[in-house]
Amino acid sequence: MATMITIDDPKDPRVRDYVGLKSPKERRRVEVAAGIFVAEGPLVVERLLKSPYTVRSLMLSPQVAERLGPQLAQHEIPVYVASRIVMSEVAAFDIHRGAVAVAERRAEQSVAQVLRRAHTVVILEGINDNENVGAIARGARALGVDAMLLDQRSNDPLYRRTVRVSMGEILFLTFARVPLWPDGLAKVRAAGFELVAFTPSRKATPLSAWNPGKRKVALMFGAEGPGLTDEARALADLEVVVPIRRNVDSINVGHAAAIAFHHVDAARRQAR
Repeated sequence: MATMITIDDPKDPRVRDYVGLKSPKERRRVEVAAGIFVAEGPLVVERLLKSPYTVRSLMLSPQVAERLGPQLAQHEIPVYVASRIVMSEVAAFDIHRGAVAVAERRAEQSVAQVLRRAHTVVILEGINDNENVGAIARGARALGVDAMLLDQRSNDPLYRRTVRVSMGEILFLTFARVPLWPDGLAKVRAAGFELVAFTPSRKATPLSAWNPGKRKVALMFGAEGPGLTDEARALADLEVVVPIRRNVDSINVGHAAAIAFHHVDAARRQAR
């Protein structure tokens, strides 16, 4: 059973893991060095409690602590119960949802380990927007993608905002960094995956004309604006475009990825 601990002083050393959550660069450095990450919001914390990650502690408002009582009873972890004012002073921003948690990062997996049991993979290049990474992870989990690979420039998939936007689904998605980019993509192809580069180019194959069937596929997406680099595109087996109306420049990469995931998932179901 979780241990409930009332926190009245924002300077209490027991909640030092939650200090300064609003400073993204500093927090990333601290969290990666300490091997931890933060989950925010009641629904995300609930997902965290069900995930394979080890939870170090939680800081909850009295209302959320009562709401999560049944789930907390199944875990032996410290739960710091504090008012919204105290929580906000600790974190340096208004935690209006009344729930944050700190969990331990898991050992990083290799690309080979991630691909071993995967059939559909999403690959991100240079995506440094936390919300986009989170949205893609959420869509991947909902639409049958087995794993995510990221280049070294893409954002931390366990950053607080990313975890929140994914609604905690990133915690159930296997992921790894590709150490050499783009040369490391050769390992993906060697594992039997077709590399499919998504591009806004109208010269690419329309999504509706591409049938992945039962083949292993790796769907590659670049950052909004620049898209995939020429080097990454050159290694692709196929370039695909999600057609949109000609009077619209582009759509969000998270939306494009979700459309692509749905297309592959539908093709898989039809091929069964």
